[in-house]
Amino acid sequence: MSNQTITYLVGACLGVFGLAVFCALVLVPAITAYRKPVERVAVVLLSLYVLAALVGLGVLAGAFVVFEWPRIF
Repeated sequence: MSNQTITYLVGACLGVFGLAVFCALVLVPAITAYRKPVERVAVVLLSLYVLAALVGLGVLAGAFVVFEWPRIF
C-alpha cells in the first residue's frame, strides 16, 4: 500500500467514525425526545444543519492549516 492509499483509508475511517458518533450522540437522543412524526422530521433536518455547520468549520480549519503551514514552520 502506498502512503496516499493509507491516508485515504484513514480519512475514510475517521469520516465514518465521526458520522457514527454524531448519530449516536446527537441524532438518536434528539429523535427519541419527540413523539410526533413531524417533530422527528424537523429535528432530523435541524440536526443535519448542525452537522453541515460542523463540517464547514472543519473544512475551514483544515484549509487554514494547509495554507498557513509553510509560514508557521
